Amino acid sequence: MKKAVCLLVLAATVLQVNAQSVPEKLSTAFAGFEQDPQLKSSIASLYVIDAVSGNVVFEKNAGIGLAPASTQKIITAATAYELLGRDFRYETKFGYFGKLKDGRLDGGLYFKPSGDPTLGSWRWKATTETAVMDRLFAAFQKTGIKTFGNSFYDERGWESEAIPGGWIWDDVGNYYGAGAGALNWRENQYDLILKSGPTVNDGVTVVESKPRLYDIAFDCRVTGAPKGTGDNSYIYLPVGGNVATVRGTIPVQQERFVIAGAMPSAPLQFFSTLHDTLAKNGYAYQMVTMHADKSSKMTIPSAITFFHTEQSPALDSIVYWFLKKSINLYGEALAKTMALKKGKTASAENGADLIRDYWKDKGIGIDATELNLQDGSGLSPQNRVTTHAQVAVLQYAQKQPWFEGYYYAFPEYNGMKLKSGTIGGAKSFCGYHTGRDGKKYILSFIVNNYNGAASALVQKMYKVLNCLN
Repeated sequence: MKKAVCLLVLAATVLQVNAQSVPEKLSTAFAGFEQDPQLKSSIASLYVIDAVSGNVVFEKNAGIGLAPASTQKIITAATAYELLGRDFRYETKFGYFGKLKDGRLDGGLYFKPSGDPTLGSWRWKATTETAVMDRLFAAFQKTGIKTFGNSFYDERGWESEAIPGGWIWDDVGNYYGAGAGALNWRENQYDLILKSGPTVNDGVTVVESKPRLYDIAFDCRVTGAPKGTGDNSYIYLPVGGNVATVRGTIPVQQERFVIAGAMPSAPLQFFSTLHDTLAKNGYAYQMVTMHADKSSKMTIPSAITFFHTEQSPALDSIVYWFLKKSINLYGEALAKTMALKKGKTASAENGADLIRDYWKDKGIGIDATELNLQDGSGLSPQNRVTTHAQVAVLQYAQKQPWFEGYYYAFPEYNGMKLKSGTIGGAKSFCGYHTGRDGKKYILSFIVNNYNGAASALVQKMYKVLNCLN
C-alpha cells in the first residue's frame, strides 16, 4: 500500500511539473540555478520574450550590464547589416604613380587598403593567399612595369593601433587576439609548430611557423605536460623588439603540435610576401614602402593609375563566418569600417560608440547605459551589455530583409540557434529557439563571475533553457 501511495504522489508531482507554464518552469529552474555552488559569488541574467508577440516570458536582472563575451557579436553584425548593407564588399586597390616609359616607372606603386578582414583568408577559395597573389601579380605584369621606386601604403583615415583598448596581454599574441587595421592579411594569424619531448617538464622547441614570419623570432619557454592535457600555451608579442615569448604547456611526445598566433604586423607580412612573389618571378629589387597614415605630412601622389582591385565576399558571407566561428578580427574590422563610413577615424573607440548610439537612437527601447562597449567583438572584459538590449536587437532583426542571412549564421547549441560567448569568468548564450509546440522565443542568458569549470556551467544553463521545449 505504501508503495502504491508513493507512486501516486510521484505521478501527481510529475503531472504538476508538466502542467506548469513555460514562465513558471523558467522561474523554478532559474531559482535553482542561482542556488548552485558555481554561482556562489556570481550574477546571472536571463531575458526571454515571445518572438511573435514580443511579450516577456521571463526576466531576471535584464537591466544590469554584464560582460557579454562573444554574444556581443550579434549586435555588431546587426549594425553592419543596417549601416553597410548585406551586399557590401570591401575593396583593396592597387595602382601606380609617375611616368612609365619603356618599363621604367619614375614613381612607385600605391596601395589603398579598406580594412578588408578576408584578404588572404582560407575560408573562401577566391580569398586565399595564393589566389590573391596570383591575381595581383598577373595584373602587375599587364602594366608593363619593370622597375619602380619607393611605394606608398596609404592608410589615412585609419587608427594606427590595431588592438582595442581593454584587451588583455594574454590574448593579443594569440590568434583570437588579432586586431584589425587598414590592411589585414591571412586573418592576421599564423600557425606555430611545436615539438615536445618524451617526458613531462621537458623543454619544447619551435619547428617552424606557417607561413614563415618576417622579422620575428621566438623564445620558447613551453614545457611538456601529461598526454591529453591539450593546448595550454600562450604567445606574448614583443614590446620594442622582435622576439615573441611562448609560455605554458603542451602534451608530451608531440612531433608537430600546432598553436595559432596573431601576426605582429599584417602589413609587413603582406608586403614581404608580395616582394617575394615579385622576386621569384624575376623582379630583383628591394621594394621600400612608405607609410602614410592619418597624421602623415607626406605628399601623397594625386594622379594614381589603378591596375587592380581585390573585392571581398559580400557582407552576408562575412557575417556567416563572423558569427559561426566567432572571429574577433571580423568584429573589429566591421566596427572600424562603420566608423569610417560615417566620416570618423576608423578606430575601436569610434566604432564602439557608433554601435551604441545607433541602437540608442533606433527607438526600440535600448538606453545608452545598456551598451557600454569597448570593441566590436566582445573580447574586452570591460564590455557591459544587458540581456534586454541583446533581445531587443534580436527582435528587431527578425523583421528586417537581411534576417535570413543573419539567422543562418547563428551556430546551434543544445538544439537551439544560439551565439555563445566565453571569456574569463563570463559565459553567455543568446539567439532564437522554437519549442516543440511551435512557439518561438528570443533569449539572452549571461553569467558573470562564476567559479569552477565552464563546461559544467554550460550544462546547467542548458537545463534552464530546456524549459522552452
